[in-house]
Amino acid sequence: MSGRQSVVIEADGGSRGNPGPSAYGAVLKDAATGQVIAEDGATIGVATNNVAEYSGLIAGLELAREFAPEAEVEVRMDSKLVVEQMSGRWKIKHPDMKPLAARAASLAPAGTTYTWVPREQNSHADRLANEALDGVRSGVSTPDESLIEEIEEAGPAVQPRRGWSPDTSPPTTVVLVRHGVTPHTVEKRFSGGLASANPGLSDEGRAQVRATADWLSQISDSVDAVISSPVRRTLESAEIVGAVLGLPVLTEPGFAEMEFGSWDGMTFAEVADRHQADLDAWLGSLEVAPGGGESFRTVETRVLAGLERLLEAYPGRTVVVVSHVTPIKTLVAHAVKAPLDAVYRMELTPASVTVLSYYDGGPWEEPRSSMRLFNARPSGLL
Repeated sequence: MSGRQSVVIEADGGSRGNPGPSAYGAVLKDAATGQVIAEDGATIGVATNNVAEYSGLIAGLELAREFAPEAEVEVRMDSKLVVEQMSGRWKIKHPDMKPLAARAASLAPAGTTYTWVPREQNSHADRLANEALDGVRSGVSTPDESLIEEIEEAGPAVQPRRGWSPDTSPPTTVVLVRHGVTPHTVEKRFSGGLASANPGLSDEGRAQVRATADWLSQISDSVDAVISSPVRRTLESAEIVGAVLGLPVLTEPGFAEMEFGSWDGMTFAEVADRHQADLDAWLGSLEVAPGGGESFRTVETRVLAGLERLLEAYPGRTVVVVSHVTPIKTLVAHAVKAPLDAVYRMELTPASVTVLSYYDGGPWEEPRSSMRLFNARPSGLL
């Protein structure tokens, strides 16, 4: 990392009680590209907001020393106190602040600048601090570069045709994101599409999607649209993703979850106890609809119609689609030309990322497809 010319540190800290349980968040980014180099979030015990904010600054400067030791540094924080004190414009009077400011000054390279930003522009560091307080994360992590490689390498790659010249046109790349967990997910209850009880995301689910959205921010310049199933839990997930990527959320009903009819909201054990014969029939056939809902074949027809509309609307572009287990597995089976019952042999983690690419087959061939990534999560959150 020593070849980087300049980096940006975004840092924050917070206390639930002031003083109370406290944590900090810090993210180190390449100043030219905005790419995340490393991030840190951890608890510091009982402290005040100001101590937590200074702790975030120190953590950010330590990231810069480790990952970009020769780079120029700009620090951005929404703490007016820390920015003004570290810039030398305000005196440091509180005894708790003096050793922290001295530590920060000893870490900061010569010429380090400090910039105050509004809180909404410091959301990444704020999220890291809150995730630490929530027990979701602790310590330094670096982004998984495989996401960038898999999506960007899908661009102008040459895909040879059978009996025809190579096609160098860019594919339509579909980045599929499963929604985060809901109370039904944790309790392993059937949750269907628009006709279901539609539980929203839990706090854990929102944290999962925020982590995935920040991961996807590495390819934000390549994404042209965020499309969501119109179901509540996917819409809530897509809003988080869209906010990070700076894109509005559009809906596509074709990507909604399977309808489970009267089974909706029930656990597998409850369905087995009350409707064993119907459950056996459903598990043994792709044509049987569970509880009067939709069969796998019905869902397949609906999902592939949604895919066709997407490919017509976004040829050669990259689109993030926030959907559910059944539609995503159906799309994967279709992309790799597997039989539909392959959905029984796939597992998808909440807030996971699956990447499919679709190549124009030209006037003599069907469009070709490939799976580039399956069931991936940000580094450290697998």
